[in-house]
Amino acid sequence: MPKTVKPVPTPIQVGPLEANLLGRFVRARRTQSGMGIHEAAAFCGVAVDTMTKIEKAVGDVQLSSVLKVCRMLGIMLKVERWDEK
Repeated sequence: MPKTVKPVPTPIQVGPLEANLLGRFVRARRTQSGMGIHEAAAFCGVAVDTMTKIEKAVGDVQLSSVLKVCRMLGIMLKVERWDEK
């Protein structure tokens, strides 16, 4: 019988996005979807180690992997326009 995944609440973003906050968003979305880390890694097409590094904001992870995980979990990242001088 599969282990029950306890949903983690969605964090609140105040200020710029940092790696640890993005990791908390990824973990919240994964757990709210009822997926364990192994299942989510397989679903997103990344290694479990990569998923762990993203969620814990440790080590180096390729940007393409981070973007793939966000896209597959339905997390939208947005770049805001800046004033050109």
